[in-house]
Amino acid sequence: MAEQKFEDAFQKLESIVKKLEDGNLSLEESLKAFEEGVRLSRLCSKKLDEAEKKVEILLKDSDGRLVPKPFSLAEEGD
Repeated sequence: MAEQKFEDAFQKLESIVKKLEDGNLSLEESLKAFEEGVRLSRLCSKKLDEAEKKVEILLKDSDGRLVPKPFSLAEEGD
């Protein structure tokens, strides 16, 4: 099975939350949706953690220390 993209998982999670909030699901459907939501939430959290680690690696200086650098949209075009 191909790994699910963060954006797809997040969108599906939002859809599940909306269905649960609407309150129109049976108990069994709600439990299945909740289980799927927990799985998707964990997947999204894992993906965000991985991205954060990659960013930290990119921001380390030659001595291996993290160098804080504020994000600026103005720098994006440079």
